[in-house]
Amino acid sequence: MFMYFQTTQLLKKTDSFFNPKMKPNRQLIFCTLAVLAQERKPLECLDAFGATGIMGLQWAKHLGDAVRVTINDINEGSVKMIGENCHLNRMKVVMNRKEEEEDEDEVEENDDTLGTIEVTQMDANVLMHLRAFDFIHLDPFGTAINYFDATFRNVRNLGIVSVTSTDISTLYCKALNVTMRHYGCNIVRTEYYKEVAARMVIASMARAAARCNKGIEVLLAVALEHFVLVVVRVLRGPSQADESLKKIRRLIHCQWCEERVFYKKCHMLEESAYQQLPCDCHGSMPGKTAVELGPLWSGSLFNTGFLRRMLFEAVQHGIEDIHPLLKNLTCESECTTLKHHSIFGPMSHSSQEESGVVIKTLASHKSGVEDTSSASYSGQEKRKGSELPGNAAKRQKGDIPSEHPPFYYSIHRHSIRGMNIPKINKFLPYLTQAGFRVGRTHFDPTGIRTDATLAQLKAILMKYSMPTHTDSLPGIHSHASAEPISEPVQDSTPKPLEIDQPAEEVKPESG
Repeated sequence: MFMYFQTTQLLKKTDSFFNPKMKPNRQLIFCTLAVLAQERKPLECLDAFGATGIMGLQWAKHLGDAVRVTINDINEGSVKMIGENCHLNRMKVVMNRKEEEEDEDEVEENDDTLGTIEVTQMDANVLMHLRAFDFIHLDPFGTAINYFDATFRNVRNLGIVSVTSTDISTLYCKALNVTMRHYGCNIVRTEYYKEVAARMVIASMARAAARCNKGIEVLLAVALEHFVLVVVRVLRGPSQADESLKKIRRLIHCQWCEERVFYKKCHMLEESAYQQLPCDCHGSMPGKTAVELGPLWSGSLFNTGFLRRMLFEAVQHGIEDIHPLLKNLTCESECTTLKHHSIFGPMSHSSQEESGVVIKTLASHKSGVEDTSSASYSGQEKRKGSELPGNAAKRQKGDIPSEHPPFYYSIHRHSIRGMNIPKINKFLPYLTQAGFRVGRTHFDPTGIRTDATLAQLKAILMKYSMPTHTDSLPGIHSHASAEPISEPVQDSTPKPLEIDQPAEEVKPESG
């Protein structure tokens, strides 16, 4: 049984910190592990930064014998807290696997024990160098870049590595010098900065895996609120490492119109890199108009088959909160508008319950209050679906990377001055009718992921927009099917246009 406990104390690096806003992150990771548990079992799983131990307790309590969970934390107070939370959930705590094997008879005789969890206190790099794991989750305080080499050193073939990055100032262009120091990337603030952050983390993971003669396959990349979650599958072999490195390229970004394109797969120098951009800003604007970003991951960010299996596991375990997000990620991976579910509204965390796990936090420990409310996973019940026979170490045939257009455009950022643009859900079919792939993105509620160029998108947007003041423009008529948005996009009301004066485009600020 588990309830969110809102603490009023300031976060310290040495405190056991439980963040209720990270519930979607924990749910996504649980569904990922549940899918992997259907491929082979038992799985050696590591929560490298346990804190309160909530994540590892979810794994052990609801996946049972399919996983062998190790929760690690270098902080002595956190390790003590993890042990207490394990006992609250009737989990036996062992300090090493040898101790577990020696006490197997006692575990069988003790009916009150639901399972066994190994708790360790050491540096995560040391632990991952000493032992091999099938599933590793990294969620350190800040950047996880310092743990990538050790993570890929001993992770097993076809295993999964999930990384939660919370160094938002570094990833979202607020500390460019730190970004260069940690990730070796040159970035600027763009309309698609959240996807740039995800691709930057993936590129760092691919290089770390390649140093261990391993490649990666990206299963999903999510940027919600104040974290970036990346989940990859590890593919052993030098050829797999080479294929992954080929997908790391630099990006050309126009600072006038924010058009962007990855460098072509070519090692030869071109006379002018501006020729690769679809826009003509370099010819019409003075000076240098584009900047080179990266290196970034240029491959796919999602695996449609794996996302569908995650949704299936979410249904099986009764994790209803994550259904809309998984459905949107599936649609985004296919670049389609079908079955879209809104996830952009505010989420209530204080009243939500989670995972049938009882934990203590540092704040409750000090105040003598214990968190004991229940959660809503149906993991205590029997699994509804049939399990795959044997230890299927091979990936599912449907788990192939989904090729989708990189990056997205914000429809409001590219609005036309003096024109009311149609609502975003009304505008998407117009792009489809024009023959382009189109879909929404979880990175930005106003973003559109499409294979159309910015000029083509603006032309269609202009075609289906209507003037702000129709009375002053009697000679201009808009399409009846295009519905205007309720409020003007611009902050200030633009001056009425003359009949013979063309609409002027809004030039976005550079950077």
